[in-house]
Amino acid sequence: MPKHTHTSTHPWRGVMVATTLPLRDDLSVDFDAYAEHVRQLVEAGCDGVVPNGSLGEYQTLTDDERERVVRVAVEAAGDGSRVMPGVAAYGSAESRRWTEQAAEAGAGSVLLLPPNAYRCDEEAVSAHYATVAEVGIPVVAYNNPYDTKVDLDPGLLARLHQAGSIVAVKEFSGDVRRAYETAERAPGLDVLVGADDVLLEFALAGAAGWIAGCPNILPSSCAELYQAAVTGDMATALPLYRRLHPLLRWDSKTEFVQAIKASMDVAGRHGGLTRPPRFPLPEADRAAVRATTEKLLAEGMA
Repeated sequence: MPKHTHTSTHPWRGVMVATTLPLRDDLSVDFDAYAEHVRQLVEAGCDGVVPNGSLGEYQTLTDDERERVVRVAVEAAGDGSRVMPGVAAYGSAESRRWTEQAAEAGAGSVLLLPPNAYRCDEEAVSAHYATVAEVGIPVVAYNNPYDTKVDLDPGLLARLHQAGSIVAVKEFSGDVRRAYETAERAPGLDVLVGADDVLLEFALAGAAGWIAGCPNILPSSCAELYQAAVTGDMATALPLYRRLHPLLRWDSKTEFVQAIKASMDVAGRHGGLTRPPRFPLPEADRAAVRATTEKLLAEGMA
């Protein structure tokens, strides 16, 4: 059995796929295709989905689109606890409003960045998370110091956890040392892998889940990798990780949305277009993504 299992009491654990959002040629959202994508991910062995994250291009959505994405995900997953909507916003009140909407839709948890229009100090960060936690749905913090310029370091995470504001953290810093220090300073706070290309390292350090991009492309193989990693089956995990790593590392690049969608197209899934300001990948990058994906498909990855 896996070391960490997705349950209704800990719905943020396991492989939670940060879903891409299929768009039509006119850049409108194809909600039917999105529902089918969510169903396929769950059927392939992934534990749940994270709509309205960066991979879902939430910054480019209207309020109506963003709300409908959550409702579609909850219905398609067949169990609201499997859905962890991103609730990032410029202000705390707006994040709280998205959190209330997620709770009303039946989601099991939410994913929350620090305020992304202001480089907050610890007091402001703590107030932000406390405001959203008051809604009553479990809050997973998202540490992305590269984009937000706010670093949720282990000390601050311990403070947020002790205050009852967060249940877990998506750790995107890439620094695996933080998994150990966070466990020491905030016992009981789940660390979730936040970048695909450090999955194995964080799993060995005790990560309780993976908020993942590449399962959009190869969900079954990624789920197999995660299960092998968290159960310590290195005979399976290490060679699989090495084979997948050329694809996994795209998740940490600036063009990760375009790259993952391009790879999905090669794999026969609905990747497609991105909304501006994201342009398609340059041809050299597109060729690299295509070659990597075709190689993995030829090796039987799915």
